[in-house]
Amino acid sequence: MGTPIILMTKSYPFSVILALLLAGNLNGCSPSDKPTNAQEEAYVNVPFRSDGWLTIARDGQIFQDLAIEIAEDDSSRTRGLMQRDALPDQSGMLFIFPSESQQGFWMANTRIALDLIFIRKDGTVQSVAKYIQPMRTESVPSRGLAQYVLEVQAGFVDSVGLLEGDHIEWGRK
Repeated sequence: MGTPIILMTKSYPFSVILALLLAGNLNGCSPSDKPTNAQEEAYVNVPFRSDGWLTIARDGQIFQDLAIEIAEDDSSRTRGLMQRDALPDQSGMLFIFPSESQQGFWMANTRIALDLIFIRKDGTVQSVAKYIQPMRTESVPSRGLAQYVLEVQAGFVDSVGLLEGDHIEWGRK
């Protein structure tokens, strides 16, 4: 239920208009109110889809394995991890671009904090951006050329000790 729209004319005194506006704004605004059916239907939580695997290595030694969901077309790259409440442990989304270029990511409609790992064409970690907050609208730049970007739960980079220069390999199921 929204705020009523009242056309301002000389026939309505200001106090009546103010009372109607306040009544409309207070109706249904309590945090304890349950969502309507329309709100429940509009809320979407997209589940994780395991499309492949990814390993992270340093000096030829693999030190981390992940399940990955792959985003490789314009539609899936634009949607990314929007409308997700969480990522399973040891998982992430790998964005694949046609060629190396400067990349920029934003967090519109993304409800979880993420670490972003920017990866060169040869699989070398170019740069990382850690603890990117949900719903951020400012672009997060790659700070160099990247053909792949891996999004993982915030804190992942620190928890596994990932460094720029580490090597990524991936494959499809």
